[in-house]
Amino acid sequence: MTTEAARTPPVPPTPPPAVPRRPLPGLGALRQTGRLFSLAVAVVGATFRRPFQLREFIEQFWFIASVTILPAALVSIPFGAVIALQVGSLTQQLGAQSFTGGASVLAVIQQASPLIVALLIAGAGGSAICADLGSRAIREELDAMEVMGVSPVQRLVVPRVLATMFVAVLLNGMVSVVGTLGGYFFNVILQGGTPGAYLSSFSALAQLPDLYISEFKALIFGFIAGIVAAYRGLNPRGGPKGVGDAVNQSVVITFLLLFFVNMVLTGIYLQIVPPKGG
Repeated sequence: MTTEAARTPPVPPTPPPAVPRRPLPGLGALRQTGRLFSLAVAVVGATFRRPFQLREFIEQFWFIASVTILPAALVSIPFGAVIALQVGSLTQQLGAQSFTGGASVLAVIQQASPLIVALLIAGAGGSAICADLGSRAIREELDAMEVMGVSPVQRLVVPRVLATMFVAVLLNGMVSVVGTLGGYFFNVILQGGTPGAYLSSFSALAQLPDLYISEFKALIFGFIAGIVAAYRGLNPRGGPKGVGDAVNQSVVITFLLLFFVNMVLTGIYLQIVPPKGG
C-alpha cells in the first residue's frame, strides 16, 4: 500500500478561474473610427466601378436639394447680416470703415457659407440617409443584397454620398451670394455705409483662391456628412429604436468632424495662400 501510494503521481492543483480582461478604454471608439475610414475607402473605390446607379443618384440629388435649398437661403441671410453688423461695428471703432465690405464678405465666403451648407445637409439629408439605410438594415434587406451578389455600398451608399457632395458644392455658391447680398444690405442701410466703399474693399481684399477653398470645403463637408450618415445607417443596434439613436449619433458626429476639419483646412489655407496685397 505504501509503495503503490508512493508511485502514484501527485494531482496538480486546480488553477483559479480565468478573470476576463476588461477592454482597454477607448478601444471601441478606435475600432469604430477604423470602420468609418474603411467605409470611406470602399466608397471611393466603388465610385469608379460599373454599373453606376445613375437613377438612384438623380433621385437622391433631387431629394437632398429639395429639403435644403430653402432653409439654406433663409439661414444665410441672418448669418450675413450678423457678420456684417459685427464687422462694421468693429471697423468703426478702429476707424477702418472702408474695409467693412471685404472683411464681412470674406468671412461669409470662407467660413460661414461652407458650414451652413454642411450643417443643413447633415441635419436634413444626412438624417434621411441614415434612417433609410438603417430601416433597410433591420429588415435584413442589405443581407439579402449581399446574398444575391449585390454590393450595398456600390448600390446604395455611393449614389447618396455623391449626391450630398454635389448638392453641397451647388448650395455653397447660392449661400455665398445670398449671404453677401444680406451683408451688403445691412451694412449700407442700417450702418450708413456707402455702396462704393463696400464693393471696393471687397475687390481689394478678396481673391479667387478664397472661392476655391470655400467650394473645396463644401465638397469635403458633403463627403463627410454622407459617409457618417451611411456608416451609422448600415450599423444600427436594437431594432427601430436603434435606428433613431443612429440618426442622432450621425448628426452629432458629423457636426464634430465638420468643425475639426474646417479648422484644419483653414489653417492650411492661410499658411499656403498669401493674403492679397501681402
